[in-house]
Amino acid sequence: MDYRLLGRSGLKVSSLAIGTATFGGDGVWGATDVVDAQRQIDLCLDHGINLVDTADVYGRTRSESIIGEALTDGRRDRVLLATKVRFSTGPGPNDRGLSRWHIIRAAEASLKRMKTDVIDLYQVHEWDGQTPLEETMEALDTLIKSGKVRYVGCSNYSAWHLMKALGIADAHNQQRFVSQQIHYTLHSREAEYELLPLSHDQGVGVLIWSPLAGGWLSGKYTRHTSPESGRQAMGFREPPIYDWNKLWDIVDVINEIAAARGVSGAQVALAWLLQRPLVTSVIIGGRTTTQFEDNLKAAELNLSADEVARLDKVSQPVLIYPYWHQNFTATDRLGAADLTLHRPYLPV
Repeated sequence: MDYRLLGRSGLKVSSLAIGTATFGGDGVWGATDVVDAQRQIDLCLDHGINLVDTADVYGRTRSESIIGEALTDGRRDRVLLATKVRFSTGPGPNDRGLSRWHIIRAAEASLKRMKTDVIDLYQVHEWDGQTPLEETMEALDTLIKSGKVRYVGCSNYSAWHLMKALGIADAHNQQRFVSQQIHYTLHSREAEYELLPLSHDQGVGVLIWSPLAGGWLSGKYTRHTSPESGRQAMGFREPPIYDWNKLWDIVDVINEIAAARGVSGAQVALAWLLQRPLVTSVIIGGRTTTQFEDNLKAAELNLSADEVARLDKVSQPVLIYPYWHQNFTATDRLGAADLTLHRPYLPV
């Protein structure tokens, strides 16, 4: 297992992480119980994974409780625990959002459910446009200073949201976000426009959620087949598919490479992410232990330059404004962060 520094921090996380949205679920995401959760965690620990990612809303708080029950016999000392706050955990008007009131209460509740004294990485799960960022960043800094949280990160922020948060933290000498957890796959490469250049420029680590696009990039489904079970069969909307032909073109290349290598399509899609220069850790999950076992093999799959080029070409997004204009007129003055987006579009 490869270990990578999380942003500008000195914390090293495994290049694959355990996703636990299936823990304690209602069947849409999965319904992993304590016994299976412990089995999956042990499997991942045996492969060198040291980061467990959850959220207070997964399984309606049950995911955190299962993790607390599963991390016995010294397992807690072997992992970094990451959870999230933002979405509704109760009926009251303040039981959601990123107010100081909700953040502090939610963190304390998460600590109790996970039976731990500290959250290693506490992440705001989504933007809250009704709470001043100054209040959110101060509350997170308070949790760090109180010893209840070690590092903070964000998830699903736009670039201006994240940059503003970093600026506020710096201006008030508060702990800044060390990471952002984003959706980034061969199918969804929008993060390359701004979020990844920002990570390069500001030293923010990048964690990837739903790296198989909810199963669409697993190779199991093609333009001639469709899901018979799972989230997609139930009409799950993440990620939205706007161009089905583009999706199937990507899956075709994934499956061609997988067949030539004798591996699963999922391993190819995950390996592509693991070889992206700005990706810190890819969060894998599974409804079954078999899915975990297959995904773990991606850490050992090194795609060739030709294979990466084929995947890049079939999935490359078009340049939107102002980037096509920069590409036409600013190539003589692009910086390193700019080139994380522009390099593939420049003339050879």
